[in-house]
Amino acid sequence: MSPTLDEIRRAPKVLLHDHLDGGLRAETIVELARETDYGRLPTHDPDHLRQWFEEAADSGSLERYLETFEHTVAVMQTRESLIRVAQECAEDLAADGVVYAEVRFAPEQHTTLGLSLDQVVEAVLEGFQRGSQGRNIRVGTLLTAMRHQARSREIAELAVLYRDVGVVGFDIAGAEAGYPPTRHLDAFEYLQRENAHFTIHAGEAFGLPSIWQAIQWCGADRLGHGVRIIDDISVSSDGTAKLGRLAAYVRDKRIPLEMCPTSNLQTGAAESIAEHPIGLLRRLYFRVTVNTDNRLMSSTSVSQEFHKLVEAFGYGWDDLQWFTVNAMKSAFLPFDERLALINGVIKPGFAQLKWQP
Repeated sequence: MSPTLDEIRRAPKVLLHDHLDGGLRAETIVELARETDYGRLPTHDPDHLRQWFEEAADSGSLERYLETFEHTVAVMQTRESLIRVAQECAEDLAADGVVYAEVRFAPEQHTTLGLSLDQVVEAVLEGFQRGSQGRNIRVGTLLTAMRHQARSREIAELAVLYRDVGVVGFDIAGAEAGYPPTRHLDAFEYLQRENAHFTIHAGEAFGLPSIWQAIQWCGADRLGHGVRIIDDISVSSDGTAKLGRLAAYVRDKRIPLEMCPTSNLQTGAAESIAEHPIGLLRRLYFRVTVNTDNRLMSSTSVSQEFHKLVEAFGYGWDDLQWFTVNAMKSAFLPFDERLALINGVIKPGFAQLKWQP
């Protein structure tokens, strides 16, 4: 029997690619807009607003997809709103069975009402702490710099400053075309000198050059999405796959791919779940992980992403555990802490579900 959605929700899951400003509750957006006098929401009915976000994001364009964040970011400009959104994020992930998550956000986008970058980071960290308290979840934070701006070194220094109190790494995000990761080389070289971890959005809307630069020029530990690595793999009529040099390097080096299936459909990176490159990449044993990207815009959860893969590819518990262990191995946590979660939480949790009567 294939795992059901309810069963998958009970499995211990790991999430590496989730945007804080892409996972708000619709009800919270409406309430925060009212509190802050933000009057540009398309509707103040939570159900209709939730539907609007999903439809607006489901356009096949990354640029159009990114426009939906104007509304969520607009209501995340005060200390109280940031604490609330982060707290609810941790609560929602824990309710979905996520035991470890790395949630990313761009501090520079939350300063329009006067908050400093430090105040923004501290508010989000406080929210995650509140939301995790008494729940079986640990939340780490990734600080994101926007690739079309010029503050990446500043944000990288901020990530290093707060790395002992909840910030586990750094990221760059935003439209890929025209904004290669090498524009931020100074930030990445700084992070390497500081022995800090970072991931780079690459290979989502743009192709192999973006992935190549992220790895070979910038030294990324992980690839955000990385779905276009499929362009360097050819499959013959008998199913035999031939890897190009970049794809072979990514697989050989076990560079983690932060795959977000539903989001990739919305941005046009894949036509359907069944046609998503994740199926081939899993078969070829790339270091694939399964993620949500933006839970509001994609109307999804980690459990739902897993369930879609079960339906499309016939995956069973062993496959879901493989994805989960991949993610935990790839987390920006010390080795002993990753091992403790794998052996003490993830494997026992899946074993219980796998062998349930």
